[in-house]
Amino acid sequence: MLGAAFFFSLTSAISKWLGRDFHIVQLVFFRNIVGVVFVLTSIWRRPVHQQGGKLGLLIFRGVVGTLSLYMLFYAIQTLGLGRASTYQYTYPIFLALLSWLLIGETLNSREWAAIFVGFTGILFVFRPDLSISLRDNALGLGNALLTAVSYLSIRQLGVVYDTRSIILSFMLSGIVMPIISMLVGTYFPMEHLDFLIGTFTWPTNIYQWLGFLALGLTALMGQRMLTQSFTYDKAGRVAAIGYSNILFSVLIGFFMGEAIPSFSMLTGMLLIVAGGVMVSFAKKKVIVADKVK
Repeated sequence: MLGAAFFFSLTSAISKWLGRDFHIVQLVFFRNIVGVVFVLTSIWRRPVHQQGGKLGLLIFRGVVGTLSLYMLFYAIQTLGLGRASTYQYTYPIFLALLSWLLIGETLNSREWAAIFVGFTGILFVFRPDLSISLRDNALGLGNALLTAVSYLSIRQLGVVYDTRSIILSFMLSGIVMPIISMLVGTYFPMEHLDFLIGTFTWPTNIYQWLGFLALGLTALMGQRMLTQSFTYDKAGRVAAIGYSNILFSVLIGFFMGEAIPSFSMLTGMLLIVAGGVMVSFAKKKVIVADKVK
């Protein structure tokens, strides 16, 4: 899981580097192009066996997952690696709350305490000032909220679909939606929707092409290690170690020229990590999203 967290932070760092020259929708496109090749190869070698019957929910999961990836890459560009990663890892807190609101799951006292601690941490991190707009902070949190919605749908889909089919729906959405976004951005540019609408720019040198390849490969490696970690150890302990992604992101962000987080933000990070770990250990069963067999 430590390796998974490191590779996911590398994915974010590469997206930040590429984001200087390319729009985030193009980054989403290339990230999924690389991954879909490996998933289709896996399905070709070992065909899926599944009941199916929830195509609408499968498409919904793909669309929502792609939108959350849009917001993540946008937050990395506008908020920085540390803050964006911190917001991203509030999703277990939103997942617990949405499970109670939407599907009627009962939350115990430890889970309510975890939600309270986590949202307190969000208040410490969510401090819009003259350099960071309210909109950018909201989009950063929107990534976590949509991630929670996406993971919640996996609970329903995992019963009737092969895991690889669920992953494929996400990756195909992550290819089709950016194409639409770039077509719209080319002919109907909308500045106020810059986190959804963009244009395609051809890479001009080998380093940029390698960067796009690395973007997909690091995400794939992180997902592979994530799957193995949940397979061989207790879910709560593994999920807790996953929060090291925030530390990696802060350190990599520092080496890329980002400022050291303020005391308030560090306090918020610790509270969010504490809330997420409390949720992870309070749950008897943790859903492993996008698990690759």
